[in-house]
Amino acid sequence: MAMRFCILGSGSSGNSALLQTAGANVLVDAGFSARKLGQLLATVGHDLARIDAIFITHEHGDHASAIEGLKKFPHIRLFANPATARAVQAKLSYRADWVYFETGSTFQFRDLEIAAFAVPHDAQDPVGFRISHGFEGDLLSPRRSLAWLTDLGYAPQHIHEHLRGADVVVVEANHCADLLKNDTKRPWSLKQRISGRHGHLSNQSARELLESIASPRWRHIFLTHLSRDCNSPEAVSAAFAGSRLGCELSIVAPGLSTPLIEFV
Repeated sequence: MAMRFCILGSGSSGNSALLQTAGANVLVDAGFSARKLGQLLATVGHDLARIDAIFITHEHGDHASAIEGLKKFPHIRLFANPATARAVQAKLSYRADWVYFETGSTFQFRDLEIAAFAVPHDAQDPVGFRISHGFEGDLLSPRRSLAWLTDLGYAPQHIHEHLRGADVVVVEANHCADLLKNDTKRPWSLKQRISGRHGHLSNQSARELLESIASPRWRHIFLTHLSRDCNSPEAVSAAFAGSRLGCELSIVAPGLSTPLIEFV
């Protein structure tokens, strides 16, 4: 079985994705209630009882809020670096089954290899992931990889290398700079945090990042984590008009899931 992937939901209210192989069913982040997460999994014929592990990027609620409700599923292993685990654990009513990794390291889980790399964001020790499966040169199980990159204010050089080496890229296009500037709901200090170097990528910043490192290996790019108030699929589409990234481009609107795709 090749690697299969779908985004269950992405946006300010929650982020999570499902990744399947012959040996593992894992989630990348779990930013919905456990009940909502179960409902989202059901839409793709899955359920929490079959999830083996969750890889957590950072402690913010829109990436980790399901953990409290997962005490009903003690078999699920929770992978996080120590700082993220401590921040999440402090809010839990039970002792979760943590498996620690070090930021900047590569670790194994069943038939998956996961590289966890640092990202600049206002959390304890936030990371992105490049998750790989298969073997180079193997015709039956060729090596394929997914890069998961949400919640960052800018992309240092080491992030470029992880994105360049992936087949499928998930990256945030969080806000339209003009919509954020003109928003009346957010105070100036919050706007500064969102647009700062430890905040979120704007649509234009996401385009500039991708175009600066465009890779012939890319097969699909998902633009995610859209702000409900300060962005829209139409604004993202306008920002990426005329871009030549050489692969399929999908804009994931808040509240929507994507179909399962298979890495072949």
